[in-house]
Amino acid sequence: MVAIGSDHAAASLRQIVKQYLEDQEIPYIDCGTDESPSDYPEIAKTVCGKIQSGEADTGILLCGTGIGMSMAANKMKGIRAAVCTETYSAKYTRLHNDANVLCMGARVVGEGLAREILDTFLFTEFEGGRHQRRIDMIAELEK
Repeated sequence: MVAIGSDHAAASLRQIVKQYLEDQEIPYIDCGTDESPSDYPEIAKTVCGKIQSGEADTGILLCGTGIGMSMAANKMKGIRAAVCTETYSAKYTRLHNDANVLCMGARVVGEGLAREILDTFLFTEFEGGRHQRRIDMIAELEK
């Protein structure tokens, strides 16, 4: 299950992402919003809360740049959010960092690139092994 949310700046990109998820038959929870203005920290809290509770495995957060959402999401325990503006970062944040939240900026990526980033992020598995030790170190920082 994927939880998705956006602020007002990325409401249109959220619709594109939802269509992508439907096309791939990936179940999702739409955490909004279409309200303008909206506060990205609240949306990040809602989406990441779905991951923390086990209701979702992965999150997608969208704002103007992806940076604000990433900053807010990474304050929450157990969340490893990454801003991705191209597929290479999307691939390696999954392979090596086991990121569980993808952040993208509607003012940074277009529809085609967003779909490619989603495809890479959602279908790349964590390698584990030596990378798990580093994930454990990140978890220690949260304590």
